This record gives sequence, C-alpha cells and structure tokens, in this order.
Amino acid sequence: MCFWALPPCRESLTLGYNHGLQHALLPFPAQLRADGSAPCAAEPPSAAIPQPAGSAAGSGRAGRSAAVMGPGCRRAVSSYSSPQVVVVRDGLLGTAYRALQLLVLLYFIGYVFIVQKGYQERETGPESSVITKVKGVTQSPSKVWDVGEYVAPPEGGSSFSILTRVEVSAAQAMGTCHEGPSAPCHSEQDCVPGAMDASHHGVRTGRCVPGGSGRSCEVLAWCPLHGGSSGYSESLAEMAAQFTILIKNHIRFPRFGFSKANIQAAESHYLKSCTFNATSALYCPIFRLGFLAEQAGEDFAVLAEKGGVIGVIISWDCNLDLPDTECNPRYSFRRLDPKGTLASPGYNYRFAKYYSWNGTCTRVLTKAYGIRVDVIVQGQAGKFSLIPTVITLATALTSVGLGSFLCDWVLLCCMDKERRYSSRKFEQVPVG
Repeated sequence: MCFWALPPCRESLTLGYNHGLQHALLPFPAQLRADGSAPCAAEPPSAAIPQPAGSAAGSGRAGRSAAVMGPGCRRAVSSYSSPQVVVVRDGLLGTAYRALQLLVLLYFIGYVFIVQKGYQERETGPESSVITKVKGVTQSPSKVWDVGEYVAPPEGGSSFSILTRVEVSAAQAMGTCHEGPSAPCHSEQDCVPGAMDASHHGVRTGRCVPGGSGRSCEVLAWCPLHGGSSGYSESLAEMAAQFTILIKNHIRFPRFGFSKANIQAAESHYLKSCTFNATSALYCPIFRLGFLAEQAGEDFAVLAEKGGVIGVIISWDCNLDLPDTECNPRYSFRRLDPKGTLASPGYNYRFAKYYSWNGTCTRVLTKAYGIRVDVIVQGQAGKFSLIPTVITLATALTSVGLGSFLCDWVLLCCMDKERRYSSRKFEQVPVG
C-alpha cells in the first residue's frame, strides 16, 4: 500500500538522494509521449505481423515464430542501458538514505570487523590432551583413605570421580536368602522358580520364606543382600574438600601450526607450592575440590552426601595476529547433572572386592557416592587472511547499495504521485 501522506519532493531543500537514471540508447528513432514517458515496447497485434502466403492469420508454426520474434523482442535485444545520476531533493528521503548507509557501515565496521574479526581465517575445535592427578588423604571411622582408594579410574584422564561417601555390604557369599520387602509373597505360587528381573537381587528359587516383617521370595544371590542389617555407611568428606587436583592441558591448532599448554613453570618446584588463581597464578592449574564446588555454586557438604558431576571448562580463544602471550586459558566451572530431580539424584556407582574366607569366595560390595569431574576443552583461533578480508569488504560495499534500493522503492511507490520521478528515471534516447 502506498502512503501518499509522505511529503512530496521539495526542490528547495539541500538534502538530496542520488540515483542512476536508466538511459536507454536505441538504434532507431523513438517517439516519446506527450507527458514525456516512453512508449510501451509491447508486441504488435497479430494482424500487424506478416503471414506467409497460403496460411491462415494467427495459425501455424510460422505465425507463432513471427509473433515471438516481433519488434518488441528485437528492441529488447538491441537496446543498451546506461546509468545516469538523478538528484531528488527531498529532506526526509535524503536523511533516510544517509542513515541507512551509516547503519550498514557501523554494522560492518563495529561488529563484523572488530567483534567478529571478519578479516581472519578461523579454526575451531583444537587438538587437545588432558592429564589429571589427585592428591590428598582423609579418614573415615573405619580407616584412612589415600588416593589409591578414593579415585576412579586411576589413569588420570579427562573424566574421573572422587569418593565422598560409601555404603558397604561386608562378607557377602553366594547362597540363598529372602529378597525382602521388594518381593512380598503369601505362598510359593507367588514365587516363580528361575524368574529373573532387573529389579531382582538374584534368581528366585520358588520358595516363600519368612523375612523381616513378613514373608518374601527366596533368591539365589550374594547374601546378605546389599542394604541389610550387616551393611554400614561412612563419609569421607571430612578432608575431601582439601584434595588437590592437577589438570594438565595441551592444545594445538594444526591449521596455523600453533600449540600451547596451561603450564609454563620455569622451575620444577613451582607446582609444589602454588594453587590456582585467575589473576596471580593463571598457569598453576592446581585446584582444591572444595574450590570447584564453590565456583560451581554448590554446597560441598550436600554435594558430597549424594554425589554430583562438576564440569571444568577450559576455553582457548586465541588471536594469532597478537603475540603468543595474549593467548591464555580461561576456566569456568558448573554442575552438569540435574540436581533438582527426585528420581535417582546425585552420582553413585558400585564395585566389589573379592577374597577367600575358609575356602568360600566372599566379597565386599561398596556403593560409592562421589563427585565426578569432567574436564572439557574448547577453543578457536584466528589469523589474518586476504581471502576472508576481500569477501567481507565486498559484502560490505554491496550492502551499502541496499539503501538505494529501499529509497527507490519508497520514492516510486509512495512519493511519486504525479509520476515526475518515474518519467525521468527511465528514458529512451535514439542514437544518430
């Protein structure tokens, strides 16, 4: 819809909008209309098209070919358009035109070039290696725990867990015992022999035996079952917050042949006396377990009770046009598992240790709650390159011309009520 309420062209204003006039040069005289507009180059009616002898007018292949190759098509093929500047003196339109150009230039200069560094060739996803090492000793009511017992797996990879609480079922041996309240029964018909299920603790024998406050199905399993009266629970959280974690990370951007590590100690004993500080000790990647929980916004005592997963994110954002000292790791910490869920909250797993007691294979089953640490490495690097620079510049210059298109549309559709502009925009000029 055209908005004719917009102000018309005012020749007295100094603000102007320039546009290229489409100046058509024709190899034959062109008759202009009385109002100055060019005549329509539509095809002549079929009666004016010569027909071959012996054929009906407007029928046959020859008639259709003559119509297709009429004077209108020949004029379109033989004409040439040459741009010519047309100055439209209108304050509103001129201001809008310059404002559009300014916005486009600010976008490309401020965002594309400065923020996004559109002049650089970029590489994401660096090659990375992570080595971890945990140190510390703690004590539970039954014994002293060292790093060989509370860290799993012991290889020191990018993902590991630290035990903070254990539920122990001691002296389990293979035998028969009642399954407990999870499998109540009234008669042996309720216990199908040989039945196994993911929720069962073993293979049912088909007997219904007394157990606890009632009767339950008997199973062949490691008895007594986990969680029974013979089990106990211990916490390792007393000193666990002071455990130290060394995280060694080395990254490489193969496209640029650039590599760097998060340790740059000139002396070997430096790592024995330092702890991480983002300001004063950035290249000392030794973190306390309590510090990780604090930075992730978690209460360490609550986290140690039920367990959880903490992510250590190492980000490398390197501008290789600057010195190597400007490419530094940036650390962030967050909890990765959903802590608000009621179904299976926290993090835990089970493991067993086997031994022989009076010739009987016996085991100690441990349900371990702990804090799992996942080290995640991400990054990107950029360096000046001629190809992206040329592409970005060409895009910027092309986008500046968008203002001409928009202002032309407004002028032709909404402001050219008397068709003064359109009569001068397209002009046919005969040659010779």
